[in-house]
Amino acid sequence: MQQQRTRPMNAGEVLGWLVLSALAPGAAHLRAGWRRTGLVLLSCYAVGLLAMLAVVLGHTLDELIGMATRDSALVGVTIGAIVLGLCWFALMVHSFVVLRPGALPQGGQILTGTLAGLLSVVVVAPFAVATNYVWTSRDAINTIFRQAPTDGPSAAQVKPEDPWAGRDRLNLLLLGGDADDHRPGVRTDSMNVASIDVKTGNTVLISLPRSLEDVRFRPGTPMAERFPDGFRLPRANGRNDLLNSVWEYADAHPELFGGRRGQGAKVLMETIGYTLGLEIDWYVLVNMWGFARLIDAIGGVTLTVEQDVVFGKYNEGLVKAGTRRLKGADAMWYARSRTFTDDYTRMRRQRCVIGALLDQADPATVLLRFNRVALATKELISTDIPRQMLEHLVPLALKVKDAKVKSLQFVPPLINTGYPDWAKIRTLTAKALRDSVDADQPVVASAAPSPKKTPKATPSGSASPSADPAKGLTEGCGTIGR
Repeated sequence: MQQQRTRPMNAGEVLGWLVLSALAPGAAHLRAGWRRTGLVLLSCYAVGLLAMLAVVLGHTLDELIGMATRDSALVGVTIGAIVLGLCWFALMVHSFVVLRPGALPQGGQILTGTLAGLLSVVVVAPFAVATNYVWTSRDAINTIFRQAPTDGPSAAQVKPEDPWAGRDRLNLLLLGGDADDHRPGVRTDSMNVASIDVKTGNTVLISLPRSLEDVRFRPGTPMAERFPDGFRLPRANGRNDLLNSVWEYADAHPELFGGRRGQGAKVLMETIGYTLGLEIDWYVLVNMWGFARLIDAIGGVTLTVEQDVVFGKYNEGLVKAGTRRLKGADAMWYARSRTFTDDYTRMRRQRCVIGALLDQADPATVLLRFNRVALATKELISTDIPRQMLEHLVPLALKVKDAKVKSLQFVPPLINTGYPDWAKIRTLTAKALRDSVDADQPVVASAAPSPKKTPKATPSGSASPSADPAKGLTEGCGTIGR
């Protein structure tokens, strides 16, 4: 390579051009007289920046975030980060060499060599961190979301040109379960359906109580044949035939399904869909004890416990009243204890904990503890949403965030859980969906006080609806934001 002679530089100039080269590759080569090499490096750098700008300008933010969840994109970013990191390291070494540090006094050589080495490590560090974060994210996503089959009817549902397969609404069943290493089965103590308009993002969040009795099953299904008059079992130690026991019962009786195991999720989706008069597309199950691990991963949550909460088989545990930072186990006992209280107060406390987690899990904390958060998230969530749908669901979720979210809670006195009015439930659900099309319509129904009043928790513990889901989660709670 032909190079031009340049005057010798002092140590400060060498370091200055080296830093500039880290930001604008080729700058040091130009200064050292390697003009052709410097121009090629700067040109490649400019072309890369323009290509990235073209991609950003050619898509909306929602589309970019969705595309970033693709497995191919995550693999590509990982490989790209590794290659760029190695290239940038080699660039820094070669830039240092062409600046001819050997012409410096011995002290200057030692100083510039040491600082150049540190700078090379600093330049490579972001690529190493990005590689770790992206690969960890890919592992968590691929663990949570299953791959859709490449043939069969379900494969036809995931098409980029029409990801919703002609649907006007997407109905997601959101479940909170209490599966634990020390007990078999899953009891779904929190059951909500998010019905989302795929065009506007307007959402109706429909809540069903865990204590709903005499549950009816979709006609023609094995559960309907087994329980033609509703879900009712002989009384033993407590009630094991409420809505929250459907999943557990179906999993425990594979003989009803021709020996097929693991039918609980499908049966519960069918049952809640039939109850509301909807077709449920997919479910998301959040393990409530997984929340404890997630809370520990971010370092705990700060809550104001209004009064002492007793827990344990023999009432031996206690979460004391007061404002302080709770570890995962204490936060979950605060959310889940039913001792000396009712289900609706318990539901409110659960919303408090979830709201506090959303408020206090700021991006800086998540990034700082990223690996722990990702590991906890894998243990927290299970779903049947196909992996291929994630890139379409993420933009839809962002659209929901800025859209109207209305709440319909089928709790007393709106619905008598012991003698449910099934026709009324379906009628109110249908009306809620119709009203959600018009963003100016008022909230359709609730067991809470009139929406004209300031929203407060009712004596039963149910909260009045809110157009702001984050507010709805923390309403009536003693949560402390950052």
